[in-house]
Amino acid sequence: MKPKLYKHIKKIKNMVLEDIIYPTRAERTPWQMFFLGLLYASIGAILALWIFKSQSSMIMVLLTVVACIPLIYKTFRFEEYKDTQISDERILLKEHWKALSFLMYLFFGFILAYSLFFVFLPEQTAEGLFSVQIQTINQINAKITSGSIGEGILFKIFFNNFRVLLFTILFAFFYGAGTIFILTWNATVIGAAVGDFVREKMANYSTYFTILPLAVGRYMTHGFFEILAYFVGGLAGGIISVAVINHDVQSPKFRIILKDSFDLILIAIAILIIAAFIEVFITPLIYSFENVFSLIILLGIISFSVLIFFLIKRIKPQKVI
Repeated sequence: MKPKLYKHIKKIKNMVLEDIIYPTRAERTPWQMFFLGLLYASIGAILALWIFKSQSSMIMVLLTVVACIPLIYKTFRFEEYKDTQISDERILLKEHWKALSFLMYLFFGFILAYSLFFVFLPEQTAEGLFSVQIQTINQINAKITSGSIGEGILFKIFFNNFRVLLFTILFAFFYGAGTIFILTWNATVIGAAVGDFVREKMANYSTYFTILPLAVGRYMTHGFFEILAYFVGGLAGGIISVAVINHDVQSPKFRIILKDSFDLILIAIAILIIAAFIEVFITPLIYSFENVFSLIILLGIISFSVLIFFLIKRIKPQKVI
């Protein structure tokens, strides 16, 4: 049965793109969010090139974010409502996983859209559309030298990602759905990096079907965990933001919400530590092998991740009244 609060939220009318899907439906069919992310990012990029060509790098991010804000805000409100109805923290975390899963699908839709735009647009147009993102990638590459583990590369990566996590939590708290801006920006940077990798290595491959999965895996072997951590942190910040508005800070319900959000932040930090180890020790090891062998390892990782996802999904969580 849908909560009264959510029934009230659903009455709010939005524009066409914003009103396509609601959190409850997204939780039931999270895979649909992949195509929604593909749609949002593609429309944002096309409109940015068409109307705001000279500032298209940031405008496409802004337009994608605008389309996502109603869904993200309603998701935060729905997750905050769950906090007030479920007392078991373990079951509550499983409920939060529903939201995290469809948000991850949304993000992967963004990445695919931006990667395809970078690869298939004329080179000059693509470099104009992703000009700021290319500058960011060059700055990151200049700061981090491969193979410099002795110089503290692990800690550099972790603290850089931890800083992004803090910004994600703060944006979610102060701006509500503002966390989606940081995550969409990250999607454009990853898309540009994937597209550049595909263009650079295309001469060694016969089809895009071989190089594109390898390029995505090159950045998402560890990137998957980083983005998941940012979504977990953003969800925590968003829940607190909604709770501050809806509840007295001295009420028992608020203290329960605060504890749940703190647990989410700790989980996000733990995931970032795992992501840093994978980026430093596992990703370079995988892609130091021959190309075909790397692809086999990548497919194995993806298959294992899908298996874990379905095992988690089979555990039936407590229903929200």
